[in-house]
Amino acid sequence: MKLTVLYHSVTGNTKLMAEAITEGIQTAENAEAKAFPIEEIDEAWVKESRCVILGTPIYYSSVSAAVKGFLERPFKIYEPAGKIGGAFATANYIHGGGELGIRLILDHMLCHGMLTYSGGYVCGNPVIHLGPVALTARLDESIDTFKLYGQRMAAKTTEIFR
Repeated sequence: MKLTVLYHSVTGNTKLMAEAITEGIQTAENAEAKAFPIEEIDEAWVKESRCVILGTPIYYSSVSAAVKGFLERPFKIYEPAGKIGGAFATANYIHGGGELGIRLILDHMLCHGMLTYSGGYVCGNPVIHLGPVALTARLDESIDTFKLYGQRMAAKTTEIFR
């Protein structure tokens, strides 16, 4: 089953976290994952994917301009309705708006008919309510959480679409 991780990254931080999620997905049974910058999407891959996870750096408590523009374009390129959706962010500050950025992405996904998921507290620790946020100064500390998030997204996608 195919899953896609899309991201926008200026400094490489969000790309690193996208790669960690992709690595986590690939440890799940029957799951294939690829990560793409939003500027270089493999439309055929994304169209076949059952799950799309979108990541953004956070600027001024919101998503990057590139992600905002991506969200406001028609999603017809990959037919999102019915797919599982998820979101993640990288931010400079613990209260820098990571959760707000994730909510904005999830809200757009819901408007396009996607089924959003994160695992929440029911999956145990670490709790990932809306989606994971990595702090720029401590990216290494977040790698395992982002891999686990990928595993959880793959497990739920497989459960729903098998």
